[in-house]
Amino acid sequence: MEYDIYDFDKTVYPHDSETVFLFYSMLTHPLLWFLIPYQIVCITLYALGAGDKYKGKCFVFLRFANGEKLVEKFWKKQTKRIYPIFEKETRGFPTLVCSASPEYLVKPLCEKYGVEKVIATKADIKDGVIIGKNCIRKEKVRRIKEELPDINIRKVISDDLKNDIHIFRLGKECYKAEKGILTKMNIEEIEAING
Repeated sequence: MEYDIYDFDKTVYPHDSETVFLFYSMLTHPLLWFLIPYQIVCITLYALGAGDKYKGKCFVFLRFANGEKLVEKFWKKQTKRIYPIFEKETRGFPTLVCSASPEYLVKPLCEKYGVEKVIATKADIKDGVIIGKNCIRKEKVRRIKEELPDINIRKVISDDLKNDIHIFRLGKECYKAEKGILTKMNIEEIEAING
């Protein structure tokens, strides 16, 4: 089957969805603020390259909240920010969303938009712990080939020419997304930008 691949954060949604979700959750649940020092340590360790497990630990608050309801409420507030390029009528082709954000966060919105397949970072919605590896860079390609071994990729659409170079190499056409506007590029241009 032939698909178009969309990145999610800053491609379909204008921000990093897991960061916005983290702040939304903390702001709507002040009783969880006692976790903020722990989250700052985890975010710092993750940013310094200490490992994917620290990314998941930022979402430890899910142990004390109903994650599914939080995600549902979050998207009720945030859906209006989804770019029109992601509307099913605009896409017009089977779609695979491939994202480093947690699957429990991205998948409900993608299902609402009629996306055929979602590949994202697997994490437990009950405690935020990452299961396996963060779905980023070469891991995106590995997961795509593992889950859809016979896939043909028509278009790849992403805002991130550097981190998504590996999935851009899979597509027949490449599009840089910027604030909901797509610009066609060829793989040679993207490779040159990456040096």
